[in-house]
Amino acid sequence: NFVGKKASLPPLGLLTVAAMLPAEWQKKAVDMNVDNLKDEDIKWADYVFISALVVQKSSVREIIQRCGKIGRKIVAGGPLFTSNQEDFNDVDHLVLGEAEITLPLFLQDIKQGLPKHIYQSAEKADLVKTPIPSWELIDVKKYDSLSIQYSRGCPFNCDFCDVTSLFGRVPRIKSRGQVLQELDALYNIGWREKVFFVDDNLIGNKGELKKEILPSIIEWRREKKCPLVFATQASINLADDEELMDLMARAGFGNVFLGIETPNEDSLAECGKLQNKNRDLTSCVKKIQRKGMNVQGGFIVGFDSDGPSIFERQIKFIQNSGIAIAMIGILTPFKGTRLYNRLKKENRILSKESSGDSSDGALDFIPKMGQHELVAGYKKVVRAIYSPKYYCQRVINFLKEYRSCAGKKVRFNSYHLKIISQSILILGFNGMAGFYFWKLIFWTLFKRPGSFPTALSLAIQGYHFRKTFISKKIY
Repeated sequence: NFVGKKASLPPLGLLTVAAMLPAEWQKKAVDMNVDNLKDEDIKWADYVFISALVVQKSSVREIIQRCGKIGRKIVAGGPLFTSNQEDFNDVDHLVLGEAEITLPLFLQDIKQGLPKHIYQSAEKADLVKTPIPSWELIDVKKYDSLSIQYSRGCPFNCDFCDVTSLFGRVPRIKSRGQVLQELDALYNIGWREKVFFVDDNLIGNKGELKKEILPSIIEWRREKKCPLVFATQASINLADDEELMDLMARAGFGNVFLGIETPNEDSLAECGKLQNKNRDLTSCVKKIQRKGMNVQGGFIVGFDSDGPSIFERQIKFIQNSGIAIAMIGILTPFKGTRLYNRLKKENRILSKESSGDSSDGALDFIPKMGQHELVAGYKKVVRAIYSPKYYCQRVINFLKEYRSCAGKKVRFNSYHLKIISQSILILGFNGMAGFYFWKLIFWTLFKRPGSFPTALSLAIQGYHFRKTFISKKIY
């Protein structure tokens, strides 16, 4: 509501699949994050293609029932169905794994009139064959950011993560030309705002990224005189490479999400997150911040090696590091991961129907720590880090390190002024939260005036997370 958008990101997977379908097919995309799926949409179609994440399982069930009542066949793929295919035997056609491999087989059988129930393959796709997404199927103005995928796969093997089981440990990449064509596609539809590189680890193949991709993006932005700014996900070893950080900053990467997980070395060893071990994680975060990138972080509690002190340690680390947007959740064993397989072998899986939401305070497994203690400790961390007092101080800690906008003149247009007025009305007169909002604003104006847009954006996001956790009865 602050920025006049309906969702943060579009359904990139579905739009990419749409581009792989026959050109003569009529296509309509309904993103249920921004629009309602109407019965008329289902009746219009011969096939309903569904892609979803595990956290969207209940919504998917509703779509399947509605399609069944109306009498329309379903073609389903994506992470939810690939990892949980046994739960969806009622779906007409399961096109699993990577669509570049399995979708052509389905389309060939459709043409011959003999489509099968399941299509799957262990083969990994060559991303050079991946088409530009069909952006014309959605209204891009409804989104805060558009997206690009450069690579799939991650060289690391954290036991709770399903990326390697889905995409492998050898990062596969698109060519320089493809990346520039996708940027051109966004530019040509008039997009001048944020773009999210959705790679699970953008720096999985650092050599090609530094040699070809980032220099090309830097030149592309210069030629276009384009204000596009980028966000992505990476591993903590980004902080080890000065050249890479400099290139990313010059290419316009202003936000990077890091899977930090925990300051507990024993828990890092337990989950196989060896790239985070034996390093000063706070110093690594601050190095990246000083390069002009806002570090967002993922954190987990509930490892077997976590003791009662982990909750205070997480709060202290998050505050000291200045990671304003700290996505903390309880350990969640997803199907297909080494964690799930180990806990299942130990008879510690509590439910077959995991919500996939690691931030709702629910447990999907039996922890070594007491269940009540873990849930209560998790809630304590959330309530602390998103309290107005802690959050305000954390943003200030970040801005003390952040140098991207410091000292630069900021120009506002009517859109920005609308956001500012909305923020003042909603955040500025909100009890004690309003006090800390003004504290942050005045601190920024006097100490880091060039970072005012960043401070305001983070104030809005902090409010959003408090509301979200309140709705989940966590906060």
